[in-house]
Amino acid sequence: MGKLLKSYFFWTYERGSLHYDVMVTAILLFLFVTPHYVNFKDRQVETLALQSSQVLITEAGTRGIRSRFLYQIRADDMGTAQTDDEIRTAITRIVEPISGEVQIDSYESVKDGSGRVVSYKAWVLR
Repeated sequence: MGKLLKSYFFWTYERGSLHYDVMVTAILLFLFVTPHYVNFKDRQVETLALQSSQVLITEAGTRGIRSRFLYQIRADDMGTAQTDDEIRTAITRIVEPISGEVQIDSYESVKDGSGRVVSYKAWVLR
């Protein structure tokens, strides 16, 4: 049994043999099955504009006949907006010089690890 484990560990089997196929299958099972059972705590990294007054724009599909875009705006550029109306007004003030007349579909705040709002994601219809 020790010799078998040693040859698996050092990968000494020829390609196409039964033991080689077992090792490859075990590796593939590990790669594709473990993410469903093990939380590796990997998340998508939020991308922020690096400088003030920069806005990141991503296409977000369509709604009816209108194009939908995702605008990511730094919280520093929003001023002192606190209420829903103030936030929508600040987003419109920042987005309209870039894209012309738009309609804000929805927005959400993006927070850092300490809970501080660092940016806003705004889904806008053009």
